[in-house]
Amino acid sequence: MRVLGNHFGPSARCGLTAAGLLLATLLGTGLGPSPAAAQSEPPIRSAEDAFCRSEARAQVFSAPDPLNLGLREIGRRIWASCMDRTQRKAHPNKGQKPRKRRHR
Repeated sequence: MRVLGNHFGPSARCGLTAAGLLLATLLGTGLGPSPAAAQSEPPIRSAEDAFCRSEARAQVFSAPDPLNLGLREIGRRIWASCMDRTQRKAHPNKGQKPRKRRHR
């Protein structure tokens, strides 16, 4: 049914396009830009770093948290201990004096 001069579609009448409607819906429900999105991880620097990050992600929910530190701090501690382990494996004698040969 055509009303006097109303020959435009419904989106032109209200002024919202599909993208505008989607944006308004996301912002209205709180799914828009969040502070968590701004706190992204730093770039991966080595193979050990990537391995330790995956290990921390796998263990963060099963690790005990008696001090109520939170998931982010628990994950950081798991990652740091993994990095220490992998660096010790790569350089087993680092920090020790080289052994001198005793001559007779």
